[in-house]
Amino acid sequence: MQKLYTCFIAFLILFSQDCWAQQPAKPSAVEIYHQIQKLNFLGSVLYIAAHPDDENTRLISWLSNDKKARTGYLSLTRGDGGQNLIGPELRELLGVIRTQELIEARKIDGGEQFFTRANDFGFSKNPDETLKIWDKEQVLSDVVWAIRKFQPDIIINRFDHRSPGTTHGHHTSSAMLSIEAFEKANNPSIYANQLQLVSTWQPKRLFFNTSWWFYGSKEKFEAADKTNLINLKIGTYYPSTGKSNQEIAALSRSRHQSQGFGSTGTRGEEDEYLELLKGDMPAAKTNLFEGIDTTWNRVKGGKAIGDLLYNVEKNFDFKNPEASIPELVKAFALIDELEDKHWRAIKSEEIKKIIAACAGLYLEAVAEVQEITPGSPLKVKIEAINRSTVAINLEGIGAVPVYVTENQETVALKNNIPYTTTNTLQIPSDFNYTNPYWLNQTGTTGMYQVDQQENIGVPDVLRQIKVGFWIGINNVTIPYERNVVYKYNDDVKGEVYQPLDIVPIATSSMAEKVYIFNNDRSKTITVKVKAGKDNIAGTVKLELPQDWQVSPTEIPFSIDKKGQEVLAVFSVSPSKEASEINIKSVVMIESQTFDKEKIDINYPHIYKQMVLKPAEAKAIRLKIKTKNEKIAYIMGAGDEVPKSLSQMGYEVTVMKPEDISAESLQRFDVVMTGIRAYNVVNALAYKQKTLLDFVYGGKTMIVQYNTLDDLVTKDMAPYSLKISRDRVTEEDAEVRFLAPNHPLLNYPNKITAADFKGWKQEQGLYYPSEWDANFTPILSANDKGEKPKNGAVLVAKYGKGNYIYTGLSFFRELPEGVPGAFRLMANMLAIGK
Repeated sequence: MQKLYTCFIAFLILFSQDCWAQQPAKPSAVEIYHQIQKLNFLGSVLYIAAHPDDENTRLISWLSNDKKARTGYLSLTRGDGGQNLIGPELRELLGVIRTQELIEARKIDGGEQFFTRANDFGFSKNPDETLKIWDKEQVLSDVVWAIRKFQPDIIINRFDHRSPGTTHGHHTSSAMLSIEAFEKANNPSIYANQLQLVSTWQPKRLFFNTSWWFYGSKEKFEAADKTNLINLKIGTYYPSTGKSNQEIAALSRSRHQSQGFGSTGTRGEEDEYLELLKGDMPAAKTNLFEGIDTTWNRVKGGKAIGDLLYNVEKNFDFKNPEASIPELVKAFALIDELEDKHWRAIKSEEIKKIIAACAGLYLEAVAEVQEITPGSPLKVKIEAINRSTVAINLEGIGAVPVYVTENQETVALKNNIPYTTTNTLQIPSDFNYTNPYWLNQTGTTGMYQVDQQENIGVPDVLRQIKVGFWIGINNVTIPYERNVVYKYNDDVKGEVYQPLDIVPIATSSMAEKVYIFNNDRSKTITVKVKAGKDNIAGTVKLELPQDWQVSPTEIPFSIDKKGQEVLAVFSVSPSKEASEINIKSVVMIESQTFDKEKIDINYPHIYKQMVLKPAEAKAIRLKIKTKNEKIAYIMGAGDEVPKSLSQMGYEVTVMKPEDISAESLQRFDVVMTGIRAYNVVNALAYKQKTLLDFVYGGKTMIVQYNTLDDLVTKDMAPYSLKISRDRVTEEDAEVRFLAPNHPLLNYPNKITAADFKGWKQEQGLYYPSEWDANFTPILSANDKGEKPKNGAVLVAKYGKGNYIYTGLSFFRELPEGVPGAFRLMANMLAIGK
């Protein structure tokens, strides 16, 4: 057993990065056959783009399911800089969501997912800016790493490297880096440190996935010279699944729920075009892999394996998959002896899954709790069942770090008779907390910091607690690994799986992320302390600069049960002068310090995620004057602006669209719509007259940015207004006042250029480009080398009231605590007074 355990440790080191907590796969005979076909194809394609949702799921699905190629998607970023249509999470929390959405998408279309350390810092107009903020050398090294690790025969770029400035700077940069990495991946003098873990690699071909969109119109594309293009017919219908390739791709695409990319599948023939950029053009332009050996003959010792496995594929019995097991086990033993480490690792994992599926072999390790603290014992229920007539033995069970099993002897897994046991695993006191690994260290605006080379590009959270099963079939021992998971029965959903999380003994959080002090009076700050285990006691305090005062200095607490919370209430007085500080919440338990906030992200289309962040909030001593406006806020795509308005002292009511009526609006002074409300709230189409009547009667309406696509009504404003894609991405771009005497810039606060310092990510987006003469433009700004953009804030009198449209990114600036954004917002709310 000791020998088995030692082997298992080596097995863990090799494969643990590719194993994610998830509901066990239970493939049908058709799915098993599909896996066998992929087992017999030794060719790889890597698709490269910039963001989640950039990938062409139609092509990924076709390559994976029709061609049977190992297909990967390298997204340079995790999409942290986008908007969120399903909730308030932005920045790194949105990146966590979109990472999981990509993982779910790949489960559907059959691809594999990878990333670099690049941080999606927001829209960029050109690759020069992008590569400066990203740190080009680091991202290039990550692309080279991905190529060397994945070893693609073919690379496909989503975007054109030759057209900077015509699309998102991240897009063009992804293509430029791919072009550069194509050659450098095979140069041993470049990023030589990587070669301790991987070898150099030269892909055979590099393509650009072009389409009519890149030519400007379908007519131009039809007339273009296609000599250098490959035309792929990707409209395959798969009778075994009852779906077209496009229908599978649409299901994959629809995993991008936070971006609102639900997609309807299509049927019938469809074309994809690839332009050859590097390498040799296949003579038969329908065969991407022409000249590349994709059989088992490409690896030394592979012919004997191929002879076995092609026979398995040919004679597969859909009614009796277990009949293939003897030959599959022989092939596994041969694969395990291959000198080629790359294909040995890939194909041994593939064939192990197939063997288990053919046997109906179900292996599972379930914890009794979903969260556990370091140093604690954890009960784990083990289940193993063989649902075939093949003789299968459970030769041992092992785990990381230490596993105690009651039965070290070989157990015969008889047909359809479950073997179960419950054992205790002792979690080491120095185990790391569960967290997205790329968030463990402080990065920069453009880069996440990941020091361990082997972790770079790993898509998911690195989970440490695993159980190994050694399965014996025909005198061959096959190691399997399962993450320890948690599951429970939901009365509505049924069986629900969640990953096992390692949590601190205590976490804390403050009620708000930004506290606004607009006078000398103290404010109450409430800290919530949550227990990660039973029976904890200690103290909680706030750390802040000496010129700010807090009372009391610390508060004792005790909590009996894990998961329970207590509140500690502090009184904080600001400094006399204007300042911005960070307030830190610190919990002391005996000699241990805990300073993390625990954030749970739980949406039905992805697995539950836990993120640990510093338990901090921003406090601002701000010279600002506000009035007492009562605000009705209509949520759009999701933002935290209402919380910021409440911090300013306003009475804010989040109003459901169906509750909008002349009567319900009477008690409000201002109606404000959240970001993209006119894109996502269909009810606004028939509530618009009521809202404009509200303005006409003497009140104020503030509409935050919307995109120009799919507006629910053309009459968003009382006068004509045309939204464009104009934006100012340079946060420090000079802001010019077009109407310096306008009340919006003078009452109740005097707005100056200083109020636009310290803005985050971008000044604004989707500015109107054309508007009626009744509108007064207030501000003008532009990125370097561009024409002025004057549509950031437009104000119009309508009847007795005022209508304001703004593309300024208040949804980012207010939650980030940007002082000038608060002052300008106060003036917008007070307009007309």
